[in-house]
Amino acid sequence: MTDTPTQLFIGGDWADAADGATMPVDDPATGEIIAHVADAGAKDAQRAEEAAVQAQEEWARTAPRVRSEILRRAYEIIVERTDELAHLMTAEMGKPLAEARGEVAYAAEFFRWFSEEAVRIDGGHGVLPDGRNRMLLSRRPVGPCLLITPWNFPLAMGTRKIGPAIAAGCTMILKPAPQTPLSSLALAAILKEAGLPDGVLSVVTTSRAGEVCEPLLRGGRIRKLSFTGSTGVGRLLLAQSAEAVVRTSMELGGNAPFVVFEDADLDKAVDGAMVAKMRNMGEACTAANRFFVHSSVAEEFGRRLAERMGALVVGPGTRDGVDVGPLIDRTGRAKVEELVADAVERGARVLVGGRTPEGPGCFYPPTVLTDVASDSRLMDTEIFGPVAAILTFDDEDEVIRRANDTPWGLVGYVFTEGLDRALRVSERLEVGMVGVNTGLVSNPAAPFGGVKQSGLGREGGRVGLDEFLEYQYLAVPVR
Repeated sequence: MTDTPTQLFIGGDWADAADGATMPVDDPATGEIIAHVADAGAKDAQRAEEAAVQAQEEWARTAPRVRSEILRRAYEIIVERTDELAHLMTAEMGKPLAEARGEVAYAAEFFRWFSEEAVRIDGGHGVLPDGRNRMLLSRRPVGPCLLITPWNFPLAMGTRKIGPAIAAGCTMILKPAPQTPLSSLALAAILKEAGLPDGVLSVVTTSRAGEVCEPLLRGGRIRKLSFTGSTGVGRLLLAQSAEAVVRTSMELGGNAPFVVFEDADLDKAVDGAMVAKMRNMGEACTAANRFFVHSSVAEEFGRRLAERMGALVVGPGTRDGVDVGPLIDRTGRAKVEELVADAVERGARVLVGGRTPEGPGCFYPPTVLTDVASDSRLMDTEIFGPVAAILTFDDEDEVIRRANDTPWGLVGYVFTEGLDRALRVSERLEVGMVGVNTGLVSNPAAPFGGVKQSGLGREGGRVGLDEFLEYQYLAVPVR
């Protein structure tokens, strides 16, 4: 921890906040403070904005191959430092080291993917239908960007946004979540080491998000916002972005349905449920929230899932053999406790878990509820914890209607051995992504994002680069 930067990274330099403010970083497994980092204010944001604006023109002219090689070098450094970055991530957000190492690999892959895409930005050429003009299409970087990342995947959400911005030729200001600033600061140090020019990336850690972000969005010099976080905060940022017509990408909340049909392979379904529910202790926007299981297999599915969930070992993420680390903070745990209590009051049965352990840290046990009432609060709230709520259904049309009965539409999961049914149901689900007989959809090469109030735009894949590019059309007379 002693080598991890704790200052702001602005214009290629490390600096304290202008007013000297700092903020603590807690270990959610113990509640102990592990570091103090600079707590930026409005003056720091202005400095970062100036650095991004000043660097934009020259960075946009940089050869695609140069941008590609910077990303490739950063990818290689991340891979080399997997253990160091994993321990840092576990310390500040709690996930077990095995999961943290997995996130490091996932995060690095975004840089490798976009290093390969950086040299494939192209345009178009042709004669317009009236024959008078030739049309030349070119792609240009959208300009300076504000990137806001969440605490649950602190390294991967950074690389998922920084990677395409670098590939496109955009300068950036990254504002990480205040709970997990250390991973982002470590990433900035890696990019500087990889040769990223000064001013292209600034990292502004802060507990004063409104003071930092609102002036940037309303000022007109930031031309792109990429945000991952809650739908409520996303609405606020969209309103602030409207004044200067800032281009936005929003990856917001989810309420994922997990549908198990009567012909599903229950071994596959339970395996998928463990991934879709327990990845990152359930603190993921892709986490399965509502388990709709056909009544003919619901009892067996619930029994198997409870057995698997009950066998998981809960504890500090650095301890050998631990499967489930702490939740991010006491506020997050209290929310999970309240949602479970509400479901039980409405008639749900607890198959496993459901009791908060005593002692330090923000731990909550893997929990399976059955006979969950449809009006329970956890049916229309993103749980963000290790709680699986099982409901039953008997009819395909019925379960599709219930699965779609939510303002969110990020991801859904469908388990069935029938290909026709898998395709039919997937096409009717109002979501941006579907896992068919799998509990994991995230991949750097695939477009990640949702519909309805789960967001705007996509991250990852080829289209993830498009979010940071504009078209320019040239009309050239035919002579």
